[in-house]
Amino acid sequence: MKIRAQETRRWVTGYSPSTLPDPASPPLMKCLNCRGVKNGVSDCLIKCPHDPICVHKAEAHIFLEQLVSIITPLILHRCHRSLPTKINQSLLALSPFVIRFFSSLLLLHSLLPLLMGKFRKAERCISCTTFNILAPIYKRLDHEDQSCRESQYKAYWLSRNQKIIDRLLEDCSSIICLQEVWLGNEELVDMYEKRLGDAGYISFKLARANNRGDGLLTAVHRDTFKVVNYKNLHFNDFGDRVAQLLHVESVVPFWSYRNNNSSSIKQQMLILNTHLLFPHDYSLCIIRLRQVYEILQCIESYQEEHKLSPMPIILCGDWNGSKKGHVYKFLRSQGFVSSYDTAHQYTDSDADAHKWVSHRNHRGNICGVDFIWLLNPNKHRKPLKSSWNHAVFAMIKCLLQGESLSEEDAFAYLKANDSADFVTFSGFCQALSQLGLSGPYGLTSEEMQDLWAEIDIDSNGAMDFNIFQRNIWKGPKWWDQPEQTSSPEKKLIVRDESEEEREALTFGFNVKDAVLFPPEVEKGMWPDNYSLSDHAPLTVVFSPVQLPCAQPVF
Repeated sequence: MKIRAQETRRWVTGYSPSTLPDPASPPLMKCLNCRGVKNGVSDCLIKCPHDPICVHKAEAHIFLEQLVSIITPLILHRCHRSLPTKINQSLLALSPFVIRFFSSLLLLHSLLPLLMGKFRKAERCISCTTFNILAPIYKRLDHEDQSCRESQYKAYWLSRNQKIIDRLLEDCSSIICLQEVWLGNEELVDMYEKRLGDAGYISFKLARANNRGDGLLTAVHRDTFKVVNYKNLHFNDFGDRVAQLLHVESVVPFWSYRNNNSSSIKQQMLILNTHLLFPHDYSLCIIRLRQVYEILQCIESYQEEHKLSPMPIILCGDWNGSKKGHVYKFLRSQGFVSSYDTAHQYTDSDADAHKWVSHRNHRGNICGVDFIWLLNPNKHRKPLKSSWNHAVFAMIKCLLQGESLSEEDAFAYLKANDSADFVTFSGFCQALSQLGLSGPYGLTSEEMQDLWAEIDIDSNGAMDFNIFQRNIWKGPKWWDQPEQTSSPEKKLIVRDESEEEREALTFGFNVKDAVLFPPEVEKGMWPDNYSLSDHAPLTVVFSPVQLPCAQPVF
């Protein structure tokens, strides 16, 4: 389903062309939120405090009916006294149509500010699009001639990128996160910056290191967010990958308190855009997992350095890993949720692992690798280092199983030819090297020592078979989502609260909707006629909610 401006408004406001108010309707209004029929002003205020606009619509109907009933006799009386008889008779014959026409105009005129107010209220919801737009330097035009790239033909890459920008502007998301932007081409970069800038966006770009040619571009709409701070992250590893961190504040508060408008809260959030390493072979998976670890470390350090209150965190990008991979499970262990899966009520089970796709790679394989992750501030977060260690243990187990080793043989493998009944640290490190997990870009000596400290709790320098089972082979389901620290989210409604209650509340987001384009990818298929990119753009709509505050675990 292609997201258009009208469709986005429908999601956010509840309006569709068929539900716009009929000027001839009686003052019996249907609330757009609770869908209940409200008969009268007081009834609506009592039963539907979260949608007072339907009260105003009812009042507008009543007022206009009264106005028309008063004006009509006066107009007819004046015409009857001042005009000739024939004209008078003609006017009287047409008067019902004329009066109906003008009363409709009056009604629409009076409702327009209310409807626009509803749309302005709807803009408090935010939308986010992530899209790997496939840099022309990587787009192959001839499968037989791998050296033939789109970057050699300006007409091709210019036309395709113009269409990409057209789509982005049509969707008009509050946040746009792009990957594989051809930053080495000034003309293309200028085109993106100019067209996005003219549409009200402020954009930030970051090139990959070592003149790779492509990079990231993140844009936020000025009407929605003010950028508080911006930070670049260079992983400095194999692949020269990077990430962008934006600290933003809402321009218009998501809500305010009735008794004190000055206490309106301009909510803040963190946005990160990245493109992780492509796993050309399994030995690179540890590098990609570490990139996520460094991202979360960077966010935690930034929050501590600036003494930030708990706030929502949105991670966007091409993660080059599916729902069955270690990156997905690592982020889930830290409380993040996949927005698309949340919107469509997909679980982490294998049955839901391939319900959708977002990428067809150069090998012709299709997979779901593009995610918009959400972490609300009311989530308990497990200690980051502990989650990292358990993620590496899970990777060790997968590699041992990949060698078709039984549980006993896997334990013997870790002993590394040691005749003892336990694994020593030196044998453990030797086994990790043989599995391809250590080396120039693999686990460092410090990281291996941290892993060993997680295993060797009693500090006796040995891992016996029971410890091996508990920590590696039959370890806990470490990727389980942490429990919520509070009661379910509350819709943002205007109500009176004490200062203590306000201090105990923060804000977060509900996933309102999410869509991939083209629609075939939402069914796990890749259409041959799709040519914008080898990735599908993902757009998510978030609605704000009040949440009890919970400090993150660092």
